[in-house]
Amino acid sequence: MKMAVVTLFPEMFDALLDYGISGRAVKQGLLEVGLYNPRDYTSDRHQSVDDRPYGGGPGMVMTIEPLRSAISEARQWAAKLGRDGSGGKAGNDEQTARVKVVYLSPQGHLLNQAAVNAFAGGSANLVLVAGRYEGIDERLLSLEVDEEWSIGDYVLSGGELPAMVLMDAMIRQLPGALGHEDSAAQDSFAEGLLDCPHYTRPEEYQGMRVPEVLLSGDHERIRRWRLQQSLARTQARRPDLLAALAPDSEYNALLADSGQQREAGGSSPDDGEKS
Repeated sequence: MKMAVVTLFPEMFDALLDYGISGRAVKQGLLEVGLYNPRDYTSDRHQSVDDRPYGGGPGMVMTIEPLRSAISEARQWAAKLGRDGSGGKAGNDEQTARVKVVYLSPQGHLLNQAAVNAFAGGSANLVLVAGRYEGIDERLLSLEVDEEWSIGDYVLSGGELPAMVLMDAMIRQLPGALGHEDSAAQDSFAEGLLDCPHYTRPEEYQGMRVPEVLLSGDHERIRRWRLQQSLARTQARRPDLLAALAPDSEYNALLADSGQQREAGGSSPDDGEKS
């Protein structure tokens, strides 16, 4: 997979590309990342990339050119594949990939795990456009952008952090990016639920013990316990997620059981066992 980012601050992406899971994935060649700065496509000595908005008002707006030139070059890079269709040096019989241009914007669709999975599992390479100032000229959106996506209902200083959020979430889904092949499948939201509680050594800490079921070695009991905890936690904290799930008899039974336990004075889903 190839991901290009159009940004005025390419150095910000060092935090993503040089460290952790995402940095390792790049080093292993699981994906290629290209960074394109619109200032490199300016023609004036000040490298201007913004101007005052028509109609007045505070702030500045990113101009169409040179942003469009940066997107165009990023799109061409993302479309190039090697002769075997997998990237690398191009030859005369070079293959091309489908490319999708995504603008990170508060006006976009709200990003969730399903959307991340669709991006990661899709056939298109991506060009991510990180805006700044008051945004970019609306005509550029019509000419170059395929989709707009938002990471939440709040305002940031630019699109770099949303772009990194999308990239990090996608990289986790790439085969080989995580140490265990089941890790991504067991993440929060992988099945539309919040994550279950997790425990590690020591077995007891300040009077709180690891739940007995996790020490039992009974994998089916552990699976059901973890699912029940996820369901109960989701019901308590994000009932909107639970409402969006298709009816499931096991889910309903585990939810009913957890509700009966609470009514009988049992521990809440997040509690460890007290000694």
